[in-house]
Amino acid sequence: MSNRLRQTWDLETIFPGGSASAEFNTFLKQLSADVEDLQKRINGLQPPASAEQTAAFDPLFVDVQNVSARFRQAGAFVSCLSAQDQNDQKAGQLSARVGSIRARWQSIVATFDSVLQNTPDAVWTEWMQQEAVAPVAFNLSESRLQAREKMTPELESLALSLSVDGYQGWSSFYNTIVRHVRVKSEENGEIKHLSAAQAANKLGSTDPKQREEMGRNWEQAWADVEDYCADTLNHLAGFRLSLYEKRGWENVLREPLEINRMSAETLDTMWQVITDNKPVFVEYLKRKAQLLNVEKLGWHDVDAPIGESESKIAYDDAADLIVEQFRSFSPRMADFAQRAFDNNWIEAEDRAGKRPGGFCTALPLTKETRIFMTYSGTASNVSTLAHELGHGYHQHVMDELPTFSQRYAMNVAETASTFAEMIVADSLVRKAADEEERMVLLEDKIQRSITFFMNIHARFLFETRFYEKRRQGLLTPQDLSDLMVEAQEEAFCGALGDYHPHFWASKLHFYNTGVPFYNFPYTFGYLFSTGIYAQAQREGAGFAEKYDALLLDTGRMTVEELAAKHLGADLTKPDFWQAAVDISVSDVRTFLEMTASKVGQSQ
Repeated sequence: MSNRLRQTWDLETIFPGGSASAEFNTFLKQLSADVEDLQKRINGLQPPASAEQTAAFDPLFVDVQNVSARFRQAGAFVSCLSAQDQNDQKAGQLSARVGSIRARWQSIVATFDSVLQNTPDAVWTEWMQQEAVAPVAFNLSESRLQAREKMTPELESLALSLSVDGYQGWSSFYNTIVRHVRVKSEENGEIKHLSAAQAANKLGSTDPKQREEMGRNWEQAWADVEDYCADTLNHLAGFRLSLYEKRGWENVLREPLEINRMSAETLDTMWQVITDNKPVFVEYLKRKAQLLNVEKLGWHDVDAPIGESESKIAYDDAADLIVEQFRSFSPRMADFAQRAFDNNWIEAEDRAGKRPGGFCTALPLTKETRIFMTYSGTASNVSTLAHELGHGYHQHVMDELPTFSQRYAMNVAETASTFAEMIVADSLVRKAADEEERMVLLEDKIQRSITFFMNIHARFLFETRFYEKRRQGLLTPQDLSDLMVEAQEEAFCGALGDYHPHFWASKLHFYNTGVPFYNFPYTFGYLFSTGIYAQAQREGAGFAEKYDALLLDTGRMTVEELAAKHLGADLTKPDFWQAAVDISVSDVRTFLEMTASKVGQSQ
């Protein structure tokens, strides 16, 4: 049935009244009061000197986890409000209010972690084996170790307090900049000025002239705000580097690696395997340039569809396809997706005023999720929708775990989402009506490899070099653009004819304060999920249960431990990564064979 599903989400079931919600105001007041109460209980708390004294901490663990879950609920709600309407100034005020309470909370957590840190090792070992504590022993031990590597609790508390109007403030200011960005677009002789989200959807137009014009206008729109973006990025990085210095951290990758529970050895091995395999992907880019009748692809040609026309997929049809394909792998996964569609958990409407990009956010108190994107009917949109539902399913599987054990890192979060995306992308290729459509859909699938192996690599190279240079002082907008082009040229092996100098300004991820280096976890997740997907295909229906077991452990293991336990793989060695990359290489070789005759005909 046409238009069966609503394309706007329902936030009223969370807190009625939107940014003017009286219920949410009461919720925040109570949260603030409970934070103050916990502060009184934790201040002056002494580390247990014996196993018998640890029993007094049991109710504290319960209350700390409860408050953490409520912060996630509040943060998710204000994120949804801000994303759906960038002009909602009350949403911005609520976000600042939540951030202020959270900063106080984080200082309390720092004090609490210090108590854990100073617990004698013998007492700690016995404590972590107790029945009430064992389920969260990994997470508590992780917090204890991290506390040892930071400043004193007093200084950490001061830094967190200053971050509200410093670090977090600059991140919020970036949202203000984006809200005012307008990109010129000409449609049927009429000049329009699109929001960043609307313009982003048009960068992959099938019309090369429109694509070129939109790419040029997009670049100009961000050049127009480059001073504001440069100030914002410089000060975000400056705050982060100053904090690292006070903690005695020299390597800027230390925090992101800790957050993602992975070793530098694993990261280096992954990038090396990708770099070694890039020549075949360069061949793909050259072939695509031939198919588009250009000497070299431009930056905005990389994502362009190769078909003369791109068939649109109705939102309802996309929902049916996703549920059907999820069910072929896991009925539980399909039931979750159907619930998300039926209960209006998804904001997909293509309209002005929305934030660009997409996300999935968890609401732990109500055991729900909300998904945000802008849907315009492309195959890539369908994949994005599946991707975000994969995030939601990951959280759904973990809903009954203790709050501490639900804190999985971004890299394994991207595993679940990319796995879901692969299920749907493969089905689209298999269901292609003819060879031409199959070729177009296969190319769309390969595009994800290009994104993770080259685009994301460029972001990683840029950010690594930017932080090193930022130690010496502020960078100008031109400095940043030069660094970005250098990174893009290296990551794409010089295969493109032009690049996107102001990508550093346009990409939200560079301004994220929650996850520094918001890039390599995507590539990790893509390849890790590729390896899992290959195993799922080999094992068939019985693998769904193993998959859920792997997801359950993502918040209580390092990635190396996770791979060893559930996949029998060593992530510090190239074998696993090469096997995963080989799947993408196979897709490229198939594509090159399918298109060989087309190149010959065009010549």
